[in-house]
Amino acid sequence: MEDDLQAFQKSQNVTSISEPKNAVRSDIVRSITLIGLIAALHATVTIVVLFSLHYLAVGPVQFRLSEALTVLPLFFAEAILGLTLGTFISNLIYALSSSGPLSLLDVIFGPIATFLGALWTYRLRKRNILLALAGPVIVNALIVPAYLPFIFMALDIHEAVYSIPVLGITAAGSFALMYVFGLVFVGFGQAVVVYALGLPLAHVFKRIRITQDS
Repeated sequence: MEDDLQAFQKSQNVTSISEPKNAVRSDIVRSITLIGLIAALHATVTIVVLFSLHYLAVGPVQFRLSEALTVLPLFFAEAILGLTLGTFISNLIYALSSSGPLSLLDVIFGPIATFLGALWTYRLRKRNILLALAGPVIVNALIVPAYLPFIFMALDIHEAVYSIPVLGITAAGSFALMYVFGLVFVGFGQAVVVYALGLPLAHVFKRIRITQDS
């Protein structure tokens, strides 16, 4: 009888120890799956936009509709890595398929900008949603225009890209002008996508989560 009691107690101890391990393993699998799903979604939408809108998705005036997904760090920490990986994959595919070796700058610095913007959004998610979503806008506006001129000068299209003939605006004369031009228009395009598309998406997603939790 005593032996049976000890055996039962040992089995209970083993069960109690294995349960936290199983929970941790389940959380890891969930996180990896979520990162993969977000990366795949972001990369797919970005690639479609890159190849359909072309310079309106990669130039100083750019509207990447996939940037609406930068609201996801408001809800998931995994979105930070998911969005970063998605940016890396899409930029790599585009660089290898159409834009020359200097486009690899976008493969390196694009994901860095995405990571920093997503981290900003996640860190400020509980304070103010408008301020939290400013992260991707500000970070991309500061980083992306710093390397785009090198890509477009190498392709010898910088004069066309950094000008708005209708308004009589041209910024192709110097790196500083091209950077300021890019800062304004990358920031503008990013803000339009994040706040016009991403913000409503965030509100919808928030309502879905509230409904599920209630």
